[in-house]
Amino acid sequence: MSWFTALRDTARAGLTVDRSLTNPRRALRGAVAAALVVFPALFLFGPAQATSAAMGAFIAGTATFQRSFRPRASLALVAAAGLGLSTFLGYVAVGIPGAFPVLLALWAFGAGLAWAIGPTAGVVAANTLAVMMVVVQLPVSVPTAIEHGLLCSVGGAVQALVVTVWPIDSWRAQRDALADIYAGLGDYARRLRHDPVAQVDPEPFIVGRQAAALTAWQARRRPPELRGLRTIAERIRPALAALADPRVGAAEEGAERDRAREVLSAAAEVLDALARAIRSGDPVRLPKDTPGLALARPGSGSGEDRLRGAARRSARRLSGLLGRAADRLDRQDRTTVQSRTAPSTGLRRPPLVKLAPAALATVGRQLHRHSAIFHHAARMALVVTSAYLASRLLRIEHGYWAPMTSAMVMRPDFAQTFSRGVARVAGTAAGVLVSTAVVQLFDPGDWVLAVLAVSCMGLAYLTMRTGYAVMTVAISSYVVFLLGLQPGDPVRLAVDRVSMTLLGGFVALAAYALFPTWQTARLPERLAEWLASAGRYAAAVFGAYGDPAGGHAEKDVRPALLDVREARSEMLAALDRAEVEPVRHDEQVRELTRKQFDKARSAVGMLDRCTVLLEAHLPAEDAPPVPGAAAFGEELRDATALAAAAVLLGQDVDFALLRDAHRTWDHQLAALPRDDRIDVTRAGARLVMQALTELERAVRTRPQPARPEPVPLGV
Repeated sequence: MSWFTALRDTARAGLTVDRSLTNPRRALRGAVAAALVVFPALFLFGPAQATSAAMGAFIAGTATFQRSFRPRASLALVAAAGLGLSTFLGYVAVGIPGAFPVLLALWAFGAGLAWAIGPTAGVVAANTLAVMMVVVQLPVSVPTAIEHGLLCSVGGAVQALVVTVWPIDSWRAQRDALADIYAGLGDYARRLRHDPVAQVDPEPFIVGRQAAALTAWQARRRPPELRGLRTIAERIRPALAALADPRVGAAEEGAERDRAREVLSAAAEVLDALARAIRSGDPVRLPKDTPGLALARPGSGSGEDRLRGAARRSARRLSGLLGRAADRLDRQDRTTVQSRTAPSTGLRRPPLVKLAPAALATVGRQLHRHSAIFHHAARMALVVTSAYLASRLLRIEHGYWAPMTSAMVMRPDFAQTFSRGVARVAGTAAGVLVSTAVVQLFDPGDWVLAVLAVSCMGLAYLTMRTGYAVMTVAISSYVVFLLGLQPGDPVRLAVDRVSMTLLGGFVALAAYALFPTWQTARLPERLAEWLASAGRYAAAVFGAYGDPAGGHAEKDVRPALLDVREARSEMLAALDRAEVEPVRHDEQVRELTRKQFDKARSAVGMLDRCTVLLEAHLPAEDAPPVPGAAAFGEELRDATALAAAAVLLGQDVDFALLRDAHRTWDHQLAALPRDDRIDVTRAGARLVMQALTELERAVRTRPQPARPEPVPLGV
């Protein structure tokens, strides 16, 4: 993709306007909380203190709108603490010659590293950096720095209090996450009718697991219909795959395949009905006229006569799982379900205080020169500090808008940085011009400016889903109205702010273009991580066949499944980001050509899917073990770990030793009496080896790389 095409597409994405709005009640709640801070501060202390309090209230309120399954009040409190600390340190440092640029560089570096924890932490940290640069422009003495810092914290605390006493859709995010899992399974079932080897999207399962992690207090108050359904969904996925795949399920053609398509179609209808019931909280309404709907009623064998062997077992398992999910959502049995599941709290979510060591450890793992997060942090510190020093040296009165814009624009990847950069520049310019015109034409007083600022805060909350450009218009307007409480020429202020916004946005985009962090160059690393995790997952499943009584399904298989799901999701996300980068995708991705990478990705996906098929037929704990399965699993784990290292080092992948081990083991199994369990194990192992052979061929005879990094076009 050329630079022109990449910039055009990212700019179009940044300026795209979505007609959807945030929940108006939540937007009103955020504006009311800000008003409860701004007006008393203006009445008791004055414009400067009201500005600090308003900044704290708005940013803390913004944190509660980020995608997170934490209680909204805790997010507001964390944001308030960060705002209070940044404001206090900024006020203290600005009075010491040479101290503020050092503090700004360190804080910007830390804000960049916060992206390692997650997008919510990164956005909040960038906001604290922007607030620091705004509020220190207000005249204040060092003794009153504590007062301004406390006011920022109070603003966030009030947001947390209002969120607590005025709950709105408290379980909406959890409902949507769980419903997305069932809706995704319904779509998966439909795709399996036409593509028996289709892949399921892992993202809803990852998000659903995050949503299911609750504190003990939350678990006791969770709606009954949200209990246990995620675990059932996890078991539905391999049942669907095992039924559809002709290698271990229904035959590829004939009456058995027709019946499998009927079952999959009926399953999709039931899954959609379950998703609707979960999302709305209404009773589940199963369709009545869907062919093959008997599978949703446990105990019914209608139509199963056309399915045989493993396919028949998969259909029965699917029937039982869908029936259990429907029973869980049946309001008539809800009291029974609640009493049966109340003692279990499911995934435990520790409080934020206990997460601090883990968060620091996550950040610490990014402190090396190959980390994209480290590159982002260093780039952010350099750009923000340089823009601030340049504005000071040029004696630009409102030059802080340049580093503030740079801080808000920069993201760890190309697409977000450039799309938000264009949106930020356009939205800020429009918002500053409109709000300055209002101030210039009507000359409102302090109280009117405060009302306008609070109104713009509410508008920003309301338009968070509309698009970053539209939201930036509201944010820029509220900042102008707040700073309008201070003396100055409105026209000159508008010119300075627009020009500095343009400069800050240009500097941020230029810095990324000159010192990029291309996802394309890191695709082999993501592929190697996925391969290693897929090998561990397959080894855990074979271990469960070799020792059914050892509890491997929960102890080994489940954690390995979560790891491989996370690795695949990260690889797909990196691939999506790489697609919009202005680099030569048709040449080399480090040591792999793009064609080799795509073939290798397909082979690892096949390995992942083969393991899912094996997991669908895991033996019961009282079943006899499959001889040699555990030993083969260990060989498989070691071989895939070595193959992942070879992908990173640019070496050929060789599975000759594993192939010999499989051949010996397969001969041993062939000598045993015929048994469905043995047949499934042998078929699954052959599919695994077929996938690894495809991987071996995909990365063989690769050319030497011309460059360690992809070269941007036009550079």
